[in-house]
Amino acid sequence: MSIVLRSSLDNGLVAPPAKRPAVQRAESVTSLSIGQYLIRRLSDYGIRHVFGLPGDYVLSFYSMLEKSPLDLVNCTREDCAGFAADAYARVNGMGAVCVTYGVGGLSLANSIAGAAAEKSPVVMISGAPGLGERANNPLLHHRVREWRTQLEVFDKLCAASLEIIDPATAFRDIDFLLDTAHRLKAPVYLELPRDMVAVVPDQIRPYAPVPRQSDPEALAEAVKEAVGRINAAQRPVIIAGIELHRHGLQAETVALAEASGIPIAATMLAKSVVSEVHPLYIGLYEGALGRREVTEFVEESDCLILLGALLTDIDLGIFTAKLDPMRTIFATSDDLRISHHHFHGVLLDDFIRGVAAARPKGRQRPLPPGPAAAAGPFVLEPDAPITTTRLVRRLDQSLDDKTIVIADVGDALFASSELVIRGQTEFIAPAYYTSMGFAVPAAVGAKTARPDLSVIVLVGDGAFQMTGMELSTIVRRGMAVTVIVLDNKGYGTERLLHEGSFNDINPWQYQLLPQVLGGGTGYEVRTEGEFDEALAKALADTSGMSLIRVHIGIDDRSVTLDRLASGLARRVKS
Repeated sequence: MSIVLRSSLDNGLVAPPAKRPAVQRAESVTSLSIGQYLIRRLSDYGIRHVFGLPGDYVLSFYSMLEKSPLDLVNCTREDCAGFAADAYARVNGMGAVCVTYGVGGLSLANSIAGAAAEKSPVVMISGAPGLGERANNPLLHHRVREWRTQLEVFDKLCAASLEIIDPATAFRDIDFLLDTAHRLKAPVYLELPRDMVAVVPDQIRPYAPVPRQSDPEALAEAVKEAVGRINAAQRPVIIAGIELHRHGLQAETVALAEASGIPIAATMLAKSVVSEVHPLYIGLYEGALGRREVTEFVEESDCLILLGALLTDIDLGIFTAKLDPMRTIFATSDDLRISHHHFHGVLLDDFIRGVAAARPKGRQRPLPPGPAAAAGPFVLEPDAPITTTRLVRRLDQSLDDKTIVIADVGDALFASSELVIRGQTEFIAPAYYTSMGFAVPAAVGAKTARPDLSVIVLVGDGAFQMTGMELSTIVRRGMAVTVIVLDNKGYGTERLLHEGSFNDINPWQYQLLPQVLGGGTGYEVRTEGEFDEALAKALADTSGMSLIRVHIGIDDRSVTLDRLASGLARRVKS
């Protein structure tokens, strides 16, 4: 058995019993096998779909899954299944992926690393050689070095990792892993030997979750100091981070802002955590990479309230952000600092609710225009060559509160920072880990979780060539997803960082892929008018997927990418 836990466990901070599915009572599960119990507990956490690929070490569990209420979503590659499960978790609350040992599990390392970096609760299930097969240490296929090699790899990536080897502790181990994913909003790893799947334990050792609560004295002192600083401030501002989404604290944060009149900005990773048409929302804070008026408004503030924010290089504008710790209230699931005062044992949700209940009063000051007002009216120029910036402006006209936008790495991500996300609209992107090839398989997960919502993918041609064949799964499942491929014949962002022919790729006829895959509609566009027409048709088509190939100039780029590249290029070339 191997367990690796992250810092939140050291604080004893775990999810509230009211929000966590109850542990199954022993008398209700005595007839269940280990595999059946795992399926039941996945369902208890709201997981209705499992992504993955079959392989011989996991076939017995796959057969059990196929007969269960859970929907098994087969993908074309294991890493794609991981990206799909990650996006599903971001939309649904938790996700699951199931693969075979070695060649399957190790292929998932990058996807699970991204989920870990961006706090997405994915349950990774890997089949494994049976315990009985391991006698005399045979060189079974898919094995590399030791039996525990794969487990040790995921020890480094996951909040907790366990191999199910003892029937008496199997149910407890499953409950522990699922609870850990739920409360820490992080991936966990479960390795299931194939000869353990059908075993019915003779005895059950129950899992006893630790009650979740803040230290009342520390909480009261932290709230008192935070409220005092806000009341004394002339120019307070809230910076909303991704943990507000992961822990479901958006409403509480908006309530705090509305009660106090404090304006809100968001980080790039947290784009859409707050409705971008809210009257107190001023836009993304990205250091020197963002809109000048937002950057100045935030950096001139005398009380910076960072809630659930991961201070990554992208979110900090390649470390061009100027945030004075002396003027900062910094609260995450792991840490609470007010200036240089550290508070321990205070939960993020308790802190936000406590400050909101105290109704501090922020001083009123003129706000910079929100993203919608800053963008101004859009007037189509039908015959003009399409550019990335103008494409995003046109796309913005079609967004509503029933749309999920998924952006891949590169200018698909940076340009889409200019989109105005409304209401319940989700924006999903690997904006910290920045793994290329995320978006198309992520569309499988997002559309599976919310088939009632429209899903639009923005992806560069380089990223598309990595994982774009996951469109096959989209076609197979009849998903109405719109995929916009930005075709500049290579890695546009990397061209700005360091010139070289290695940034060029072989051009594909992307618009013909629906014919190859046996479903959907392809479009090829070069002008604003052609894009306008193709986008309108694609969004109206609920019969299947649409792929729009957009020819953009090799030197075309968004304003945000221009700012980013100038900062990154100095680091890459130094």
